[in-house]
Amino acid sequence: MSSVAPSAAPGPGPSEDVPETFLPGLRQRASPEFERVPPQDLDAEQSVLGGMILSKRAIDEVINVLAADDFYRPAHQTIFRAIVRMRASSEPVDPITLAAELSRTRELQKVGGPTYLHALVQTVPTAANAEHYAEIIRERAVLRRLVEAGTRVVQMGYEGTGSLDEITAGAAAEIMAVTEGRDREDDFRTPRDSLGSTLDLIQAAESGTGMTGVPTGFVDLDSLTNGFQPGQVIVVAARPGMGKSTLAMDFARACTMPRGKNQQPDAARPAAFITLEMSIDELNMRCLSAEGKVALHHLRSGTLDEAGWEKLAGAVQVYNDAPLYINESARSLPEIQAKCRRLKTRLPDLALIVIDYLQLITAGGRRRAEVREQEVADISRSLKLLAKELHLPIVVLSQLNRGPEMRQDKKPQVSDLRESGSVEQDADMVILLYRDDAYEKESPRAGEADLIVGKHRNGPTATITVASQLHYSRFVDMAQT
Repeated sequence: MSSVAPSAAPGPGPSEDVPETFLPGLRQRASPEFERVPPQDLDAEQSVLGGMILSKRAIDEVINVLAADDFYRPAHQTIFRAIVRMRASSEPVDPITLAAELSRTRELQKVGGPTYLHALVQTVPTAANAEHYAEIIRERAVLRRLVEAGTRVVQMGYEGTGSLDEITAGAAAEIMAVTEGRDREDDFRTPRDSLGSTLDLIQAAESGTGMTGVPTGFVDLDSLTNGFQPGQVIVVAARPGMGKSTLAMDFARACTMPRGKNQQPDAARPAAFITLEMSIDELNMRCLSAEGKVALHHLRSGTLDEAGWEKLAGAVQVYNDAPLYINESARSLPEIQAKCRRLKTRLPDLALIVIDYLQLITAGGRRRAEVREQEVADISRSLKLLAKELHLPIVVLSQLNRGPEMRQDKKPQVSDLRESGSVEQDADMVILLYRDDAYEKESPRAGEADLIVGKHRNGPTATITVASQLHYSRFVDMAQT
């Protein structure tokens, strides 16, 4: 009996609806060679499972390398999960006990019955090579995910949903997710392996040879924290109009334009400032005002006298060489993550990231949390993971709720953080900014500001008083006034 191949579905011809550039790709997709089997190695999968059935040690080695979804065949995923459950319960694993476990969950026949389990054992003469086979399976699994991610990226390109930056950030996130978290190598370290770097930090702090973290520009705050440390998330929170952005720029200037005892030429370190609120021109004016001690309203109005222009020229010379990288285009979490990763790749010595501010960040992507509190919690946790990944501190500005204004004492508390308690949970440090003269113009503390360190995971909390020079767009140590 002869077989007749079905006729191919009519495809688009060379018309104005299909650009000539796409025709070779359409012809390739219609060809039999285009249908490829995803990367996999069934022999390696059978050998791994056979080795796990033979040896408890092989189970422990393989679990450290693979997860169930790394297997290509669904039946092999089911068998792997059953073996892992039995190992966790300290039950012996052999073809008979494994068959009983799969029978209990009504999955035995789905995987091929007892005969297939015995066949798995017979395919491998020894369990000694199970970890090597597991590495092969993991490699194939990563390649499959890369193919899947590429397909999604192609779909994103054709759909064109969202801004170009959001699409490219989403594409980068898809590729990053392929290998993110897949490294299951044993990364436990003993004191013998890790104590050397710890002692170096202690000796550096004791000898005063240098700060172990990124300097903040405030002597008392540096003494309390020893600088912002790599992997930390520092939340700077206040009510609107208190000067959060000014304080954040002070931190960025201290990193990129060191002053005081840190004013050596090689002390400047790159920093990134991601602004979701102000434009780059506004931030530039604030920096020039702070560096040159030129009143900000004179810069905005252009009413500078000769002395003012001289101060501005000096500030321009210093600020022009500062390794401060400002971005005003990132709006969503994927965009921020992608841009920060790219900048860190381009500048390995990137020392600090400032984000102004948390409540303006959108989650991005297709999955949006139904509750804003959950969305902020996801963003907060992602920023903490990003700080650890890039090994640098991230300063995140945040709004406070109206709690301080409802109390007799207007000083803010950590519990006033807006929209999500997880912000407090994820933060290594919470600095609350308070100015008494923001509520009472004739306050005896006019011109002063409190940096209330309400949470400090690695040290004590304290309230540090600094001078408020908002006409110069800066805060300074009280000793400098």
